[in-house]
Amino acid sequence: MPAELGGSQISSLLEALPGIASVLRSPVADALVKAIRAAAGLGDFAREDAEELVRYAVRRGLIGPDEGDRVLADVQTALKGRRKTARAARGKPKKKPARKRSRR
Repeated sequence: MPAELGGSQISSLLEALPGIASVLRSPVADALVKAIRAAAGLGDFAREDAEELVRYAVRRGLIGPDEGDRVLADVQTALKGRRKTARAARGKPKKKPARKRSRR
């Protein structure tokens, strides 16, 4: 029968093996961190993060499935609009003005 780890043992394990924290971390925690960074302008907002957070909220009964679907539809529409705006802002690359040749 395997022994269960206590809180202090888990903390010690996480300190001893730095990479293990990312493996054990919840996808919801990752989505929350990414959404917070995006809200602060430190990163990009991804549809996958919104989906993870909405699924979590529906699983926990924080919102209903219908509201979750509406939120995801709004997010999808907003992200499509943002991509179109970004493409339009980039536009076509401007040509550099031709250099005048000096006569010798």
